[in-house]
Amino acid sequence: MYSVIAANKRRTVFIMLFFLAVVCALSWIFGKAYSQPSITPFVLLGALIYALISYVAGSRLALAVNGAKQIEKRDNPELWRIIENLSITEGIPMPKVYVIDDPSPNAFATGRDPNHSVVCVTTGLLDIMDKNEIQGVMAHELGHIKNYDIRVSLIAFALVAAISLIADIMLRMAWFGGGRDNDNNNNNQLFFILGIVAAVLAPVVALLIQMAISRNREFLADATGALTTRYPEGLASALEKIKKSGVALKRQNTSTAHLFFANPLKAKGLMGLFSTHPPIDDRINKLRSMGTHA
Repeated sequence: MYSVIAANKRRTVFIMLFFLAVVCALSWIFGKAYSQPSITPFVLLGALIYALISYVAGSRLALAVNGAKQIEKRDNPELWRIIENLSITEGIPMPKVYVIDDPSPNAFATGRDPNHSVVCVTTGLLDIMDKNEIQGVMAHELGHIKNYDIRVSLIAFALVAAISLIADIMLRMAWFGGGRDNDNNNNNQLFFILGIVAAVLAPVVALLIQMAISRNREFLADATGALTTRYPEGLASALEKIKKSGVALKRQNTSTAHLFFANPLKAKGLMGLFSTHPPIDDRINKLRSMGTHA
C-alpha cells in the first residue's frame, strides 16, 4: 500500500509537468500565430497562478458545482458513525461529510491530502443502500483518500479546466479574426492554423489524461474498500444497485465526473467511449473474485 501512495505522489508530479508542457506548447503556438512571442511567459505565469488556486480551492469548487452541502453528526448519525469508524480503521483523520440532494446513487471523495479531505454522498445512495452497502461505498472513498488518489484527481480537475480555458480563448480570438493581420506572412498563417488545431485537440488530450488516471484507481479503491470492511459483497451489491438504477446526476459536469464512485454522466455517443470509469460488471466480478478467494 505504501508503494501505491508513493506512486500516486509521483504521478501527481508527472501530471503537473505534462500540464505545464501542454500550456507551454499552446502559449508558444499562440505567440507565433499572432507574432507576439512575448505572450508565452505571461500565459505560463497565468497558468501557474491558476494551478495554485485550483490546488488550494479545487475541492471547494468540485463541491460547489455539484451542489453539495456539509452536514454534521446530528443530521445523519448513522452515516457519520460509518465514516468515523472506517476512518479509525484506516488510520486517517475523519474527513468532512457532504450530501448532494440528488436521486442518483453516487458518492465521491476530494481534497489535497488525508488532513484536508471530504467525502460526499447523494441522497439517492442513502435512500436505496443498506448499511453494508453504504459501508462498502464509504470504505472505497476513504481508500481514495488513504491512497492519495484525491490529490491526483484534484490536479486533473485543475488541468482540464485550465487547458479548456486557454483553448477557449484561442478559439474565440481566431473566430473574431485575430489572425487577419498575418495574411501576407505564410509562416504566421501556418502557426495560426496550428493554433486552431491545438485549441480543438487540447481539451481532448486533457480528457484522455483524466481517463488514464481514473480507471485503474477505481479498481484499487474497490480492493482497498473490500479489504477494509472484510466484506467485498457489500461493495459489489452497491455497484449492482447503481447499475440497475441507471440514473445520471441532475447536474451534469464533465470536469468532476472522474471523482465519482460510478460514472455520473449520461453515456450517450462519444461520452460512452470516453468514460473515466471501468465497466461496472468488471468491478463487480473482481470484487466477487476477492470474496471467493478469501
